[in-house]
Amino acid sequence: MSILAGFLHYYKPYKRLFYNDMICAIIVSAIDLVFPQVLNYLTKNLLIQQTVEFIAIIGYIGAGMLILYGIRYACQYYITTWGHVMGARMESDMRQDLFDHLQRLSFSYYDKNNTGEMMSKLVSDLFDISELAHHGPENIFISCLKLIGSFILLLLVNVPMTLILFSIAVSMTIFSYYQNKRMKVIFMENRKRIATVNALVQDSLAGIRVIKSFANEGIEREKFRQGNLQFLGSKESVYKIMGSFHAGNGLLEGLLYVVVLVSGGYFIAQGQLQATDLAVYALYIAIFINPLDVLINFTEQFQKGYAGFKRFAEVLQTQPEIIDKEQAIPLRQVKGHIEYRDVSFAYEGNKGVLNHVDFTVEAGKTIALVGPSGGGKTTVCSLLPRFYDVTAGAILVDGQDVRDVTLASLRNAIGIVQQDVYLFAGSIWDNIAYGRPDATQAEVVAAAQRANIHEFIAGLEDGYDTYVGERGVRLSGGQKQRIAIARLFLKNPPILILDEATSALDNESERHIQSALEELAQNRTTIIIAHRLSTIRHADEIIVINDGQIQERGDHKALLAQNGLYAMYYTMQFDGMDE
Repeated sequence: MSILAGFLHYYKPYKRLFYNDMICAIIVSAIDLVFPQVLNYLTKNLLIQQTVEFIAIIGYIGAGMLILYGIRYACQYYITTWGHVMGARMESDMRQDLFDHLQRLSFSYYDKNNTGEMMSKLVSDLFDISELAHHGPENIFISCLKLIGSFILLLLVNVPMTLILFSIAVSMTIFSYYQNKRMKVIFMENRKRIATVNALVQDSLAGIRVIKSFANEGIEREKFRQGNLQFLGSKESVYKIMGSFHAGNGLLEGLLYVVVLVSGGYFIAQGQLQATDLAVYALYIAIFINPLDVLINFTEQFQKGYAGFKRFAEVLQTQPEIIDKEQAIPLRQVKGHIEYRDVSFAYEGNKGVLNHVDFTVEAGKTIALVGPSGGGKTTVCSLLPRFYDVTAGAILVDGQDVRDVTLASLRNAIGIVQQDVYLFAGSIWDNIAYGRPDATQAEVVAAAQRANIHEFIAGLEDGYDTYVGERGVRLSGGQKQRIAIARLFLKNPPILILDEATSALDNESERHIQSALEELAQNRTTIIIAHRLSTIRHADEIIVINDGQIQERGDHKALLAQNGLYAMYYTMQFDGMDE
């Protein structure tokens, strides 16, 4: 979508508010133009009337003006209140659209983009867009009405003076246009700089425990200082351009008054203008200059809003790489038969991570993937729920290519337990129920019992309502892991992926979790990634992956007998590193 069309799209649900706002703007502008005309009428017609008649007429005029300014008050209230409400609602719609789109984007987008920058687009950019959405049409409309109206009325007073003023106004317009082009570039750079600052803050706060464990607070302060200074430099550039912009326009406005004073005096001396007309002319000059000031000040707001909306539109224009086909069908009654058929995969711009991988997992069976770090084990598992799509070959579930079924049905059929468990900032209940939000209390408790975590939760002061903190920081690694397992018990998927689920735990926690995982894996197709080979002896098949290829395969005894890579790892773990 073009920038303008995309921006106007968000006005559609609020057309009535917008039109009412514009009608109120017309009324406010018209009333502002009335007062000098009333003064002009008084000076030319009523001052020659008798005192009694004058007092009666001036009373009516005063009452009429009071009524007009009462109407103006109501209109200005509507503009200020409901105009801002309209802008806030548009901002809310944009924020929702942006968040919804971020939810649709594939893993590859998050591989390339920083969370802090995304937060900047969701918060600060959209606030500037909201201000532009409200004040933009209103300021332009009111200013144009006042400019045109006051210009016509100035022509009625004195044509030569008005043409001189018009030439100066044209000069101001040209000056503003060229300054505006410079500001456009600076404001876009400014948006990027503040996004960088947000990214630095998010990254530093998320890793605060690592920072403190290495006593590297000084390094983080220096990194932030550099980013902050770059943002400051960008802001200084903005203000320097704005300084010359406003000062230049101020000079031209001053020139307007000088022209009015000099030319007015000249035309009065020539008998072509009355002194009273000059007073009325001066009032209209103020009305003429005020919208110019508004438009000049609006330039900064426009550039901020435009830069923000452009960044917003760029995200919405980013297409997710992993989407449903038009003819995609739901995956139903999943048994869990999995087949990797000559699968190859490469990340964008990188050499192949997997090359011609072939294996089959019968429904309800368990396979284990082992091998050196970076060999491709996690990538194998990431391709099954289509976090990424294969570069070549195919992955089938119950005989159906995963690319031919809907993403929602595919991922609902798969449960994943990772080494780095993510818990949302909420209660223990919220995090377990995330596996199935419509679950009953009894089902949540049953899932916790099967994950060997119910007794621990029951012993807490707030029980299931205990707040876990950001990323579950108030819980131990083993406790977080068991909550994640309870979440999967509740989801009850037919296919299970265990990615280093116990490698970061102590022996006691590992025993509790291993027993929970074994129960979880019963009657499910299970793929296990493990470095601790003691946890996979029971697997129906063990596949050794090295350099993106299957190097060995077989059960535990068969692989030991081969005396290959698996046997070497097993010996290293159980006979000691020295040997």
